[in-house]
Amino acid sequence: MVASDLDRTLIYSAAALGLTMPDAGAPRLLCVEIYQGRPLSYVTETAAGLLGELGDAAVFVPTTTRTREQYLRVHLPGPAPRYAVCANGGHLLVDGVPDPEWHAAVRARLDEECAGLAEVQAHLAAAADPAWLRTHRTADDLFAYLVVERELLPEDWVKELAVWAEHRGWTVSLQGRKVYAVPKPLTKSAAVREVVRRTGAGLTLAAGDSLLDVDLLLAADRAWRPGHGELAEAGWTARGVTALPERGVLAGERILEEFSRLVRGGSAG
Repeated sequence: MVASDLDRTLIYSAAALGLTMPDAGAPRLLCVEIYQGRPLSYVTETAAGLLGELGDAAVFVPTTTRTREQYLRVHLPGPAPRYAVCANGGHLLVDGVPDPEWHAAVRARLDEECAGLAEVQAHLAAAADPAWLRTHRTADDLFAYLVVERELLPEDWVKELAVWAEHRGWTVSLQGRKVYAVPKPLTKSAAVREVVRRTGAGLTLAAGDSLLDVDLLLAADRAWRPGHGELAEAGWTARGVTALPERGVLAGERILEEFSRLVRGGSAG
């Protein structure tokens, strides 16, 4: 089974492509997401071919912090995944439909183990500075995030928010222009373990670029992180996790090459 984060791991916005070579040598790109009539996310043409092959050779599980609505905007090459993890594990989709029993179990755990969303929302609203705050949103009534002007965001503000959240059972992640506040029990790995249980998969591969992907990477037999993003900036790695040198959309291509190599080999190597 292959469980992978999407944004800035497999798919990339125009701003995140990270292409540094001359235009004539740049890879061909395929748009995989349209939003409000405009292209939003891309993969390389090579990555598109690998995605198509991967869906035929393994149980491929997109594993994202996106809401279900945001996830369904993405149209990856290859067969439609039977399973997908959305809202950082808050929803387990089966053929595009949320599993209500899974969601109910997640809700019960959040109620028992951490502070409520309303408390976190109130703190974010009070602590954020209008000088750099663009939008304050919630996702599926599970977690909250801010869209910010990254260049104006004080570095210490995120660190202070993380300390405040830690004492309430929440975690904070800075990804591009978004500051996420997510309950600690809300994890991608828990939902992926449920997919493993249902499918009987014997080998799990994973990839991700942010703090919210750490539990997923640690739960896999083999995992990769790109040379950009929150984890790369922190120099984070762990046993069984390969830190790739590639950055931007070429990192997504390299991750898919690694998935393909091990799926064809059939072992964790």
